[in-house]
Amino acid sequence: MPARLNFLKAPHDVQEAMMNLQGAVSSSGLEESLLHLTYLLVSRINGCAYCIDMHSKDLRAAGESELRIDLVSVWDEVDGIYSDRERAAFAWAEAVTKVSETHVPDEVFEHARQHFSEAELAKLNLAIVAINAWNRFSIAFRAEPGHYQPGRHPLKESSAA
Repeated sequence: MPARLNFLKAPHDVQEAMMNLQGAVSSSGLEESLLHLTYLLVSRINGCAYCIDMHSKDLRAAGESELRIDLVSVWDEVDGIYSDRERAAFAWAEAVTKVSETHVPDEVFEHARQHFSEAELAKLNLAIVAINAWNRFSIAFRAEPGHYQPGRHPLKESSAA
């Protein structure tokens, strides 16, 4: 599908709001691999081709294994590939992303609390909110996958252009 509009060239206040949100997540202290695997999982749930492309490439560039990238959307069907902390993050991410269906069950919360402090869980939730926001921009405006290059954030580049 052709792009509807380039949201990366949105008014400065829109860019700034998204960059501030992402900046808070990026400086949260959560493991980068955990964040990118979570971003990939959420993007697959939402069907965001642009973000799937981006986070798959970022994970590969960071040295993540093809197996862990390929199987993240079926994390609950495989054993020994993801840590208990990652699995708790993925369950939380799925429940929060599908909030209208799940209402984030107590057992998912209790499981997440076994692996994340209160502060970490709040930061993880912020990361899930952020990737859901990015997915909604990308899907709504039909961001075209395939052009992203790791290490070159498209929003930073578009604001410099």
